[in-house]
Amino acid sequence: MVTVFRKARAGAPAGFFACEAAGLAWLRDAGGVPVVDVLDVHDSALTLVRLEPVAASREVARTFGRRLAVTHDAGADAFGAPPPGWGRDGFFGPLDQPLPMPAGAFGAWGEFHATCRVAPVTRLLVDGGVVDGGVAAALDRLAARLASGVFDDDDVPARLHGDLWSGNVVWTAAGATLVDPAAHGGHRETDLAMLALFGLPFLDDVLAAYGEVHPLRPGVGRRAGLHQVYPVAVHALLFGGAYVDRLAELARRWGR
Repeated sequence: MVTVFRKARAGAPAGFFACEAAGLAWLRDAGGVPVVDVLDVHDSALTLVRLEPVAASREVARTFGRRLAVTHDAGADAFGAPPPGWGRDGFFGPLDQPLPMPAGAFGAWGEFHATCRVAPVTRLLVDGGVVDGGVAAALDRLAARLASGVFDDDDVPARLHGDLWSGNVVWTAAGATLVDPAAHGGHRETDLAMLALFGLPFLDDVLAAYGEVHPLRPGVGRRAGLHQVYPVAVHALLFGGAYVDRLAELARRWGR
């Protein structure tokens, strides 16, 4: 008998759960990492098959890495592209405080990331009085560097989960399974950097197995901080504290 898990929030932003369901379907269609099954979608709730967690293992982690490369390699129409069937801005952040996540159709990752991630969150941070002028200026410099193409490479848009922190990877008897996406077309290293941000069991094995399917450019670990600027900025905006200090460090490093 199937047991269910119901995510619900009265007054959720319009389309919030439909966006999540579209993202899950898009990730499932890639034929890579398993994705939680959606049973029903309403304006104020999403009903899913309940997952039964098990302990992580090195073998399952390596399978996850190979499957994640397949998911990414399924691609997207453009950097910033939302999932098919959704077609507009998405959401990023916790259920009770999701932030708008701008969509777009960009030919280069740097321009997309500057326009749809770094610049908007900088304005929110400034308007909320979360960061001082020095950090805001560093973030503005980073956005300019991104838009200039200095961080771009020849990788095509990947099909991203978009919020791939360790809590959104559920270890089950069927293997690692994805939940709670902020799916969009982006750079594959963004998902990998999210896995590292809060720590994933056997991450080195995940990355090694990923590279067997899609070799990664040298320096992927060094560049993780660049891809962590946006999620750390969102955490600084929502929770303050040490996240503000971490954001300042990242902004000054990559915006210099």
